[in-house]
Formats: sequence, C-alpha cells, structure tokens
Amino acid sequence: MRHGKKINHLGRQTAHRKAMLANMACSLIEHKRINTTVAKAKALKQFVEPLVTKSKEDTTHNRRIVFSKLRDKNAITELFREVAPKVGDRPGGYTRIIKLGNRLGDNADMAMIELVDFNEIYNVNKPEKKKSTRRAGRGKKAETAQSTPEATEKKSNEGKEE
Repeated sequence: MRHGKKINHLGRQTAHRKAMLANMACSLIEHKRINTTVAKAKALKQFVEPLVTKSKEDTTHNRRIVFSKLRDKNAITELFREVAPKVGDRPGGYTRIIKLGNRLGDNADMAMIELVDFNEIYNVNKPEKKKSTRRAGRGKKAETAQSTPEATEKKSNEGKEE
C-alpha cells in the first residue's frame, strides 16, 4: 500500500531526481516558462513554489535555504530581485501548468509550466478587482451622491429654523 507517499519518484534515484528538479527550477526562474512532461511539471511545481514563497522576504537565511536547494547564484539573484517583487502580493499559486498534447517521438504527455505573473498575454486585459463594499455602506454613499445642492440647502435651513 502507498499510504502517505506523495512524492513522484519519476523513475530516478534520489540524487538524480533532486539535481534534475534543481536544474529545471533554475531554467524556469531564468526563462519564466519551460516545456516538459506533465509528470515532471507537477513535481517541479511542488519543488519551486516553496522557494518562491521564501524569496518574498529577502533575508540572508532565506537566501541560504534557497541556495541549498538550487545551487545556482544567478538563479537566486533573479528569483530574489525580479520574481519576488512581482509575486509579493500573491498568496500562492505562482506557477501555471498548460497541457500541450503528446510528444511526437514517444507519445508522452507534454506541458508548459510558467510563472503566472510573467505571462503578458493573460495579464493584459485582466481588469483590476474592485473592493467589495458592505451593503450598509452603499446606502449612505448613494444617498449623498443623489443629493442636489437644493436639497442640501433645505436640510441646512431646517436645522437653522429649529
């Protein structure tokens, strides 16, 4: 039984798998999107998302933790300088996996994995979310917006007469 065994071994020994995921993560950070198989993309998503979360707070400790996983100074510099400021307000979900179909040679399921905030095609026409207001607050705003200068004068005159 495989209870609690969540990691996909990808048919590789531990050291090979860790090195492969580190190399793929460095490529993803450098190029912002890469093409790979669906299984590797899902494994890479689990590997790289905690590293992006660590990069949101630029401390020496976080840099050392990320360096122990990636082993590439250029990728870490890129991650902390360019990627982290763009994803600073996002609470998670930094990557997107888009399935591309099957590879011609061996019919493997292919996918493109990309950093979400660096795709200009999806982010151009996206309207900014409006902050929702409470129903009670909306009535007061509508009342003041509909009031005309004449109605305002009548209200002020009523207060003076009393």
